[in-house]
Amino acid sequence: MAKDGAKKRGAAGGGDGAGIKMNSTLKFAVLDYPGVTQPDWAAAAAAVSAESSGGAATTTTKEGQQGRRAKAGSGPKIESGGANLIGGDSFQGRQQNPAWLKQRCSVYDTIKERRNAELQSKEQVPITVTMPDGKVLEKDKADEPFMAWKTTPYDVAITISQGLADNATVARVTYSSFVKDYSAFEDGMEGEDMLSDAMADGGVEQDTANSDGNSEQKTLLWDMSRPLVGEVAKMEFLKFGEDKDANTVFWHSSAHIMGEALEHLYGCKLTIGPPLAGGFYYDSFMGSDALREDDYVDVEKEVGKIVKEKQKFERMVITKEEGLELFADNPFKVSILTTKVPDGSRTTVYRSGDLIDLCRGPHISHAGKVKAFATTRHSATNWLGDTNNDSLQRMYGISFPDKKMLTAWKENQEKAKERDHRRIAAKQDLIMFHDLSAGSAFWLPHGARIYNKLIEFIRSHYWNRGYDEIITPNIFNLDLWHKSGHALHYKDAMFCFDVEGQEWAMKPMNCPGHCLMFASAIRSYRDLPIRYADFGVLHRNELSGALTGLTRVRRFQQDDAHIYCREDQIEDEVLGALNFMKDVYTTFGMTYKLELSTRPAKALGELELWQRAEKALANAMDKFSGAGSWRVNPGDGAFYGPKIDIKVMDAMDRIHQCATIQLDFQLPIRFDLQYTTDNKEKGQQFARPVMVHRAMLGSVERMFAVLCEHYGGKWPFWLSPRQVMLIPVHADLGDFCLEVQKRLHDAGYYADVDLSKNTMQKKVRNAQVAQYNFQLVVGKSEVENQTVNIRTRENEVKGEMKVDEMIAMLKQLKDEYQ
Repeated sequence: MAKDGAKKRGAAGGGDGAGIKMNSTLKFAVLDYPGVTQPDWAAAAAAVSAESSGGAATTTTKEGQQGRRAKAGSGPKIESGGANLIGGDSFQGRQQNPAWLKQRCSVYDTIKERRNAELQSKEQVPITVTMPDGKVLEKDKADEPFMAWKTTPYDVAITISQGLADNATVARVTYSSFVKDYSAFEDGMEGEDMLSDAMADGGVEQDTANSDGNSEQKTLLWDMSRPLVGEVAKMEFLKFGEDKDANTVFWHSSAHIMGEALEHLYGCKLTIGPPLAGGFYYDSFMGSDALREDDYVDVEKEVGKIVKEKQKFERMVITKEEGLELFADNPFKVSILTTKVPDGSRTTVYRSGDLIDLCRGPHISHAGKVKAFATTRHSATNWLGDTNNDSLQRMYGISFPDKKMLTAWKENQEKAKERDHRRIAAKQDLIMFHDLSAGSAFWLPHGARIYNKLIEFIRSHYWNRGYDEIITPNIFNLDLWHKSGHALHYKDAMFCFDVEGQEWAMKPMNCPGHCLMFASAIRSYRDLPIRYADFGVLHRNELSGALTGLTRVRRFQQDDAHIYCREDQIEDEVLGALNFMKDVYTTFGMTYKLELSTRPAKALGELELWQRAEKALANAMDKFSGAGSWRVNPGDGAFYGPKIDIKVMDAMDRIHQCATIQLDFQLPIRFDLQYTTDNKEKGQQFARPVMVHRAMLGSVERMFAVLCEHYGGKWPFWLSPRQVMLIPVHADLGDFCLEVQKRLHDAGYYADVDLSKNTMQKKVRNAQVAQYNFQLVVGKSEVENQTVNIRTRENEVKGEMKVDEMIAMLKQLKDEYQ
């Protein structure tokens, strides 16, 4: 099922060195790796952009989005659209410190006078601040009471310690109430966050909940230097490296600093500059000019100057009309204001130095907190990710509050390059791709061995855990997807075609088909739970520009399963799924963290049902790992039910979201699923099942990529496509090696014989480089004794062993998943 309408994702980029990002998709997540080009077309999918003439809005066409979807000739036609170029001659060529910087600052200062006058009318009343430990603070260091419109989180922090105040990146403030003269509208807080789409594309997990379960409380990230505006029920001080929100704020501020450097050096027109899951970027318009690697050093030097000045970040509220005046020379900011900010409303800008930018914030207190900065790569992209729009230049960066962190980051980037699954898969002849079927992997013999082993591994668990494996069609009449609701939100990502005058599509997920199967017979409460497992082939019509190795493909399989159960069975079924997950990822040598994502604001279904379901999930998680071992992700559940997000960590401590457990109340309603109860009372004879979506691997293709990088191509024996290489010391010993090879093959192992003319040492080395788990060296004494001399991939000499004993050893490794 798609989370909140299967929102499309993707971000433009290219080159090397950027951090990994994770994009949520149906049932699993997609990782974007360093150096991968990803189009940023999410905003373009539904955006309306203003033309440079300042009036007519034009809708973005799908043909203009970066990359192309594959289309069947008889399928739905996509209308072509014209260019929507708004940059014009706003960029006059590279020039340092252009005159419009001072002009913009002058307009800013005029607006600031108006805001200061408004602030003078606010009533400064005493407020209290409650810390996470329950301690209530009322006075600052000067023993003066905390006052609304005056006291800042920094003022609060310094009453505890100077170190806390200086090291905090941002505050997380939960208001129990606002002062009477505070208005979110007046404060520019009711509009749309103009970077939300780009941040989602960049893998930034945004806090969609503004409450702690109490609708009267409001939790917000708050600048350390921004005056508080109400009674604070809880104040937390967040540090970089300890909290993802702090990281996001730090990198967002760093993007502003880099944007300022770009304006200083080249006079380019900035567009958007969001934080990513690991770093940030800024897009700018430079006409026909382009960024070059030679620019990296200059940008880093200019950033260094800005950081040295410790420029303060200053927040200011502006009206839409003031914004249009402030950014009159930047057609892209004008377009954002025109399309995103309603007439008569307000939004916010941040200033640091002479950079002034449309921004919701929050930010770090000053630029001096950035102690280490590096530009990592650049690429070309397009405004709103639409190739009909202006070409932009994107520069990526990374920053840290400590130089040692940057050094460690660079080392990890080099390791990541070495472990890139595309590099390893090519080197080991595991997969190939071809333009005639872009986005669909060709599994070469050795790659297919791993693929099939993963499926066999999950099948063995299905047998032991009471799942019934089923097979469902690959193509369906589109009426099925209208009934499930997917056609409304997800049709663009489906392969659609005409069948005898009706529209059909290849299935992008299994859920609706499983619902048809459940509904095909009368079900009793005694039949539940029913656990359907399906390795069916799925197809999604991803943009060609978004296709990335095995992490973003058009053809894939999932270890997909749907459990239909009674409400009283939720806890046990979820606990069973969690134990399933634990066994799988323990086998892979990966650790994990659990998060419970609860009811979102736009949830469907009765509140009481949600509350009972969330309690059942929480109870299952407590039983599984103990109370306090997991965290709540408030308001981040799917619209159709709460879910457990499972974040797994690989050998490089990178986070992947592969497994998922989601409750669904809506598909059973859409498909009118029901079962007979044991209650004969009128109106109680039937009930709806709860549907549990769960996957352990997620996409087999993507899990292959994750494991390839987790193991660095050194596959464990049970999963290895090259398990044993037999090496005769002399050519006349080849027959014995072939006999042993046959015995190994008959026992179910992948064994080869090196009959080349290379020396024994060269053969051993070649086998180790090819990642054979064992090399079995055979000389005359081994033939006489019916033994083999065993070496490992790591060149550890195990010594002689009888062939039967060796096969028994391999069986133990295989049975124990080693």
